[in-house]
Amino acid sequence: MSDFDLDSFIPYRLAVLAGKVSREFSQHYSQRFGISRAEWRVVAHLSAAGPASVGEIHQRVDMDKSRVSRAASRLEKVGLLTKEEHPVDGRLVKLSLTEAGEAMMQELEEVANAYQAELLARLGPEGDALFASVERLGEREDT
Repeated sequence: MSDFDLDSFIPYRLAVLAGKVSREFSQHYSQRFGISRAEWRVVAHLSAAGPASVGEIHQRVDMDKSRVSRAASRLEKVGLLTKEEHPVDGRLVKLSLTEAGEAMMQELEEVANAYQAELLARLGPEGDALFASVERLGEREDT
């Protein structure tokens, strides 16, 4: 038997917790808007950052390019985003929210803010310290 304690291994705990919190939040938007977690990430990124390529979204939301691309295709089919091809390199595509996508995101922002408030309430006074710790962990550049 190993001395390694998986339950106290921070990367493992963070991954499990991230999945749990993400699934919990997805219940709010998947039922109301019929979008997946991958689609939520794409829409949220475009709302926050403006038009972006699949590669830019991939880097920001830590999701495979293929998942970003599939999510974007579905969002385009339902009229929530548009794809604009690069004038020189046809492999590059700029994604933008449509008016319908922007309207949905306005509603989603309220849902997200309410969920954030709920999480902070559940954390109590330790919420600010957790947020600061997460920020510090995210500051290190990938090597």
